[in-house]
Amino acid sequence: MDELLLSKIRLSIVTELLAEDWRTFTELQKSLDVTVGNLTTHLDKLVEADYVEMNKRFIGRRPQTRYRLTQRGRAALLEHVDWLNSVIAKAKR
Repeated sequence: MDELLLSKIRLSIVTELLAEDWRTFTELQKSLDVTVGNLTTHLDKLVEADYVEMNKRFIGRRPQTRYRLTQRGRAALLEHVDWLNSVIAKAKR
């Protein structure tokens, strides 16, 4: 069990990033339907754990923050899914 991924929002962020190279903050916010503050807090925790990489750049004169899943984040998600599958298998016995 990965306690960091027990949060619905953090798990949703990681799964959103699983199939993408980069997603912008705005794209994640719209997709997950969360507030700016809530998303920022959860992304900060994932970045601190090295599950997600953050990149800041400018598009013209506008700042853009984007995120992608790291190899560590991908491995953590797969381990978490394996754990969930083992819980389900035990429940079916």
